[in-house]
Amino acid sequence: MTDCERFHRRDFLKLGTAGLLGLGLADLLRLEARAGNAKRKATSIIMLWLAGGPATIDMWDLKSDAPENIRGDFKPIDTSVKSVRICEFLPKTAKVMDQCTLVRSLHHNVAAHGPGTVYMTTGNRPTPALDYPSLGALASKLLPAPAGVPSYVAFTGARENGFNGAAGYLGSAYNPFEVEGGANRMQLRVQGVSLPDGFSVSDLEYRNRLLESFDEKFKALDDADLPASLDKFHQQALDILRSDKTKKAFDLEKEPKEVRERYGQDALGQSALAARRLVEAGVRFVTLGLGGWDTHAGNFRTLSTQLLPQLDGTLAALITDLNDKGLLDSTIVYCAGEFGRTPQINNASGRDHWARSMAVLLAGGGLPKGFVLGSTDARGMAPDADPCSPDDLSATIFHQLGVKPDHELTTSSGRPVAIFREGRVIEKLV
Repeated sequence: MTDCERFHRRDFLKLGTAGLLGLGLADLLRLEARAGNAKRKATSIIMLWLAGGPATIDMWDLKSDAPENIRGDFKPIDTSVKSVRICEFLPKTAKVMDQCTLVRSLHHNVAAHGPGTVYMTTGNRPTPALDYPSLGALASKLLPAPAGVPSYVAFTGARENGFNGAAGYLGSAYNPFEVEGGANRMQLRVQGVSLPDGFSVSDLEYRNRLLESFDEKFKALDDADLPASLDKFHQQALDILRSDKTKKAFDLEKEPKEVRERYGQDALGQSALAARRLVEAGVRFVTLGLGGWDTHAGNFRTLSTQLLPQLDGTLAALITDLNDKGLLDSTIVYCAGEFGRTPQINNASGRDHWARSMAVLLAGGGLPKGFVLGSTDARGMAPDADPCSPDDLSATIFHQLGVKPDHELTTSSGRPVAIFREGRVIEKLV
C-alpha cells in the first residue's frame, strides 16, 4: 500500500528479525539500559498512528466561522469539557474529552510523508547526518520492563501503518517486536517470541544447553561490541520465550465479550485491546495504526463514513478502559499523524498536505485533563498561541517518563547525542 508520493508505508516500520536462539533476540534485550532516578509520572505509552496525514482541522480544531471553502462539511459538537468542541463524527471521544489534552498549536515544515513520519515519530528533524531512533526504541532503551515481556511492541499485518519503528543509531537491538494478526481472526503472533509450530519448551531448553556448551569458546573469538553482561540479556531473551506473560496478554478471549465489542471487531480495535493488556503486563511502548488519511480527494466522505467512526469507537474505548483499570494515570495515549491538511479545500473536495498547523490528542500519564494547549488563527493556517514542535511534544512526553530532553545516549561510533536535540518541555502540559 502506498500514499500519494508512492511511499511504501512498511518502509518506515523497519523491524528486526530474531532467530530462535540467535543473537537477534538476545541483542534485542541485552543492551537495555535503565533510566535514572528521576520521578516518573508515566511508565508506558500507547501510540495510535494515523498514517497519511489526518485532516485535524476537521477533527480537533474545526473552524465553523471560517469561509465555506475552509470550514468544510462537518459541524462541531459539545464535549464533556465546557467550551471544548470537536467533530460531530467523534461523539464517543467527545464523552471522554475530560480525560484528554488537545494540542492545537503543533506545527513543523516537513510536509512529505516519509520525512514527516520520521520527524513526528522520533522527535528530531530528519538529517542525513544521523539516523535518530523512534520514540518506541528510546523507551526500549531507557525504561525497564518486567522479566518475561518485551519493552517495545508494534502491530502490523492487515493494516499497514507508517510508524517509524526503527531504532536508528541505537542499533537493531531496540527495534520493536512485530505483532502479526488478521483483521477478522486476530490470531496474534509475535515474531521472536512465539515458538515455531512443533517446537516445545523442552526443545528450547535442550538447544540452549547445547548453545551454552560452545559459548565460552565462541566468546574468545567474538570481537563484536558485546558487554560482559551478554549472558544476563540472553537469559532475558530466554525468559520471554519461556514466560506465559506475553502469551496471556494476547489471549483476548479472556476479556468479556462486551469489552471486545466496545473496542471494535476489527484489527484496530482488537489491537488496541491487546495494547491495553500488554501495558498491563509491563510493556513500555506499543504502537498501532490506522492508514488511509491521505485524503487529497473525497476528504469528508472518507472521514465521515470510514475513518472517524472507526477511530472514535476504538480511541474512546481505550481511554475508558485504561481509566477503569486504573492504568490511565501511568499510561500516555498519543494519537497523531505525520502532518495535518490544508485549510483550503481543493477542487476534489479534499485537503492537501499541510504541516504548518496540526493537532494531536493526548491522554493520561499525568498530563492535564480536559485541557487544550494553544490555538490556530481564524482560518487554521498557523498557530497563534503557544506554538510547539514535534521536538517539544516528544520532550514533554519523555519528561513524563522521567527522562530529560538533554539526556545523552551514545551512537555506535561513540558520539554522545541528546535524545531530543531541539526539544523543550512544554511547561503548561506538566
